[in-house]
Amino acid sequence: MDLPTTAKMAHDFAAAMSHALIVVDGSGAMRFANPAFCEMFGYQQNEVLGQPITLIIPERMRGAHTAGMANVAAGAKPGLAGKAVEVCAIKRDGSEFPIEITLTTWNDAGAFWAGATIRDISERRERDARLMRLASHDTLTGLQNRHEFMTVLGDKLSVGSPCTLLLLDLDGFKEVNDTHGHMVGDSLLQAVGVRLPYLLGDKAAIGRLGGDEFAVLLKDSGDPMAAQKQAACILDAFRKPFSLGGLELELGASIGIAISPLHGGEAEELLASADFALYRAKAAGGRAYRFFEASMRNESQAKRDMRDRLRRALHCGELELYYQPQVELASQRVVGFEALIRWNHPERGLLLPGVFLPSLEQSALGSEIGWWTIDEACRMAAELNGKHGTYRIAVNLFAQQFRAPHLCDRVAEALERHRVRPECLELEVTEEVALNDEDASLQKLKAIRDIGVGVAFDDFGTGFASLSSLQRYPLTTLKIDRGFIRDIRTCPSDAAITRALVAMSCEMGLRTVAEGIETTEQEAVLREIGCQEGQGYLYGRPMPAGDALKFVRETEAPTPRSRAVPGK
Repeated sequence: MDLPTTAKMAHDFAAAMSHALIVVDGSGAMRFANPAFCEMFGYQQNEVLGQPITLIIPERMRGAHTAGMANVAAGAKPGLAGKAVEVCAIKRDGSEFPIEITLTTWNDAGAFWAGATIRDISERRERDARLMRLASHDTLTGLQNRHEFMTVLGDKLSVGSPCTLLLLDLDGFKEVNDTHGHMVGDSLLQAVGVRLPYLLGDKAAIGRLGGDEFAVLLKDSGDPMAAQKQAACILDAFRKPFSLGGLELELGASIGIAISPLHGGEAEELLASADFALYRAKAAGGRAYRFFEASMRNESQAKRDMRDRLRRALHCGELELYYQPQVELASQRVVGFEALIRWNHPERGLLLPGVFLPSLEQSALGSEIGWWTIDEACRMAAELNGKHGTYRIAVNLFAQQFRAPHLCDRVAEALERHRVRPECLELEVTEEVALNDEDASLQKLKAIRDIGVGVAFDDFGTGFASLSSLQRYPLTTLKIDRGFIRDIRTCPSDAAITRALVAMSCEMGLRTVAEGIETTEQEAVLREIGCQEGQGYLYGRPMPAGDALKFVRETEAPTPRSRAVPGK
């Protein structure tokens, strides 16, 4: 058998190559194309042989290619010979795709020839694109990640474009994680990542900065009215529950707004300004928006420092509940206590709530300490009542705690843990907190009443509650603010307002508790107008749990108890 010639061996080797291979003559016509080339581009071999190489080159690139080939054929040294170059090619069906081409040229008997190996790099390009997306996008939600968002923001600010930054923090997300687990929490974040772009469209850049914090950049807009309208629209969108696999999850949002260049000319500065405003929005009870103000910087930093110290105080057991007695005015019998938080500061001594409560209400720390407060109050109720007692412990709710999606469940768990009857616990909420999201608040309070726990409106008359809200809310108690009690004997308007509140409360079947009673004269007026219960220095100052238990034992003794002296 004759051995194959060298040329035939080369031809067979080229035909068997897995890479596409072509050979082009000096006129640019294709003289050889192996099967891999034909398969890659969708041609039969007889359809390409003799055709110009421009057959596989996109039209927009043909002029440059033809000129380059002519120069090399004329003797110019090919600058890309032997180097892999990424370009676009075109298939028979007209679709473009990326290729990597390596070119070789030679002369044979004075004629110019060029050969090239070609690789389809579509998969590599897609992989690179995925890597780019991973580098610039949040893997969970698909939104821009922090680095990419800050880059986009920085680019806008660098060219002097006015823009508005909205910083969002999700209200109640931690409770969802704690209750349902991180898989549900991640699904909820993904749902937010769908809802925000659907709401805002392509007029905004949206990023997830980390955790449950999102950012919205309103490009080329420095209009406060437009920012206010957009923030209100976002808050309204969050009123609709998120449906996740049979779960209906309620989630609110707090928004801080900063506008460039007024509130910052650089990305980090503008973000910090929005963060200060967000801090203030959460302090207002959440589900609200606030614009940045210059005074927020120093104030917010001081509160954050206080919050860090408070977190350590909670973990180190420095927080303590004190208890102020509430009495039935007609019989002078102690009927319960209001639980009031104190801080046994290692350096500053006993601190009253006014020193640190503003910081407690700034973040999720308010909820964390709030749950501790309810647990401690239930522990006290169990010790105070035993099996048959009826003393009531009233506990103030923090705004973040009231917004938590599973408030009722947490309360029920504390009652069960300490084996306390629900009627021995009363939750106090201020008008401002309850009316911030009236419909959601109404549902929460109804759920609390359904398990038998009392609900009190605290400091009534100082906020914005209308009389009709008293009919709608499932209240058990109305607490009249001390401001109306202080001058009740000498100020006719205070006396008239208190009389009206007491009468209305009695007509609606509510208990009425007057706060801030310090004198027997004040007590006499309140008894005369029909107020059932009172609280104040006349009956006792807030005291530690041990003293409160002793106080109750003394009042239950047969011998009469002398009144506590104000200020002692």
